[in-house]
Amino acid sequence: MHETLFASTEGRMLGIGLALTGLMLLAFGIGWHLFPDSVLTYAAMTGLNMVIGRAAGMSFGYASGLGHAQVAPLNMLVETIQVLVVYPLFALSWRQLIRAPRLQPFVKRMHRAAESRGGAVRKFGVIGLFVFVLVPFWMTGPVVGAIVGFLIGLRPWVNLAVVLASTYVAIGVWGLLLNELSLWAATVNRFAPYALFIAIVLIAAAMHLLGRHRDRAVPHEPG
Repeated sequence: MHETLFASTEGRMLGIGLALTGLMLLAFGIGWHLFPDSVLTYAAMTGLNMVIGRAAGMSFGYASGLGHAQVAPLNMLVETIQVLVVYPLFALSWRQLIRAPRLQPFVKRMHRAAESRGGAVRKFGVIGLFVFVLVPFWMTGPVVGAIVGFLIGLRPWVNLAVVLASTYVAIGVWGLLLNELSLWAATVNRFAPYALFIAIVLIAAAMHLLGRHRDRAVPHEPG
């Protein structure tokens, strides 16, 4: 079973993703002992990106006084890991190389999200996928983009390259925008960048609730 799993391209991607996850956790653990105050900021930024989204994580980093050299690479790493773990898990579950009943609700949910939001990608192929991941609408991020690429039949490494390239461009654009907003807010009040961060979190939460409401409104196939 394990030999078959890691013999596939997606299985090797999953192995890389898990290795990067382990290295990141190890770095946080070492940093906790050497630079606890700094590591808390990086850990918070990582958690916010994973739970709420890119804008929340990056805006918190800039509000905390970090620069592009700290914020952009960490968010690139976090989103790379997300793609390298979640996309292979979806693909392997879809092909029944992984049989985990607890994964099935997740697989079905991600499949519905990709199907409902990936129509234009099928028409324009690689270019459509690049734009899909780049444009900052709800549920058009790198993970869903990678699953859309899988469903339209892109080769795994081509799919991964397009998704990550678009992700890195998007992070660069977001970084320029959020840093400028944070610097402007700081001229108003030293706590204003955190107010901006909170506003972004609230907007992201509202969009998340709206997305869930729309998913519930769409009829689901039985089983």
